[in-house]
Amino acid sequence: MGRKRNAASSADADDATKDPRFIAALARGIELLRVFKPQDRWLSHREIVRRIALPPATVSRLTFTLTAMGYLKHREDVGEYALSPAVLGLGFSMLGNFDIARIARPTMQALADTCQAAVSLGARHGLEMIYVAHSRSTARLILGLDVGARLPIARTSMGRAVLCGMSPDERAMLMQRMALAEGDAWPAVKARLAEVQAQYDSCGFVTTEGEWDPSISAAAVPVSLGDGRTLLGLSVGGASSWLHGKALREEVGPLLVQAAHTIVSAIHAADWKD
Repeated sequence: MGRKRNAASSADADDATKDPRFIAALARGIELLRVFKPQDRWLSHREIVRRIALPPATVSRLTFTLTAMGYLKHREDVGEYALSPAVLGLGFSMLGNFDIARIARPTMQALADTCQAAVSLGARHGLEMIYVAHSRSTARLILGLDVGARLPIARTSMGRAVLCGMSPDERAMLMQRMALAEGDAWPAVKARLAEVQAQYDSCGFVTTEGEWDPSISAAAVPVSLGDGRTLLGLSVGGASSWLHGKALREEVGPLLVQAAHTIVSAIHAADWKD
């Protein structure tokens, strides 16, 4: 599993790795930081090796360097590592300069209040979507994700919406990478993605009901800013017990489409540059 993930997540840089300017050690260090998930606190050296699929000696050098730079904390007595607040500093610096979240948030909050659900905005990185903005209603929700959360493109409404919003050539390239990452599961995943594409072509949004998480249903749309700028995904998610079927397709979906138009208009009015 670790090797698949490493191959998939680095595929965007496949061409760049052949360039003499590419620094492999730096790339490996960044990939090591990415093996930590939101639910992880401390990871052992052995677990990091398993997830990143690099030799133990290489991982030892990387963890030593990242610890010395303050990006990792190390418990020497048990040989475990954790992300330090310095990593958060990098992320929050980026988000602080990511004006689109500020511009989109009023529309997102209004949508969250109307749907009594959670509304999220995400950007693609590799084969995952990363939440860059998040708004919640006052309703009690099962959905506990927040800014920085990563979701698989192939199995979530937000990821699928972004896939549907891509140009045919870009979509085909990403589908090739998905096929490599999914292995034997790819035929079933590909068939489901074809159904999702048909739904998007017909309705302008996509839905999932308990596919990624049995307790969660969601609808999503791509947010296209034009001029080659980053394609984003906007989703509404909530408990499958009440957010499903006709309400999801006939109420939430159309509201999402309108919200995406509102956000794009607001971004253009603010002259935001990617």
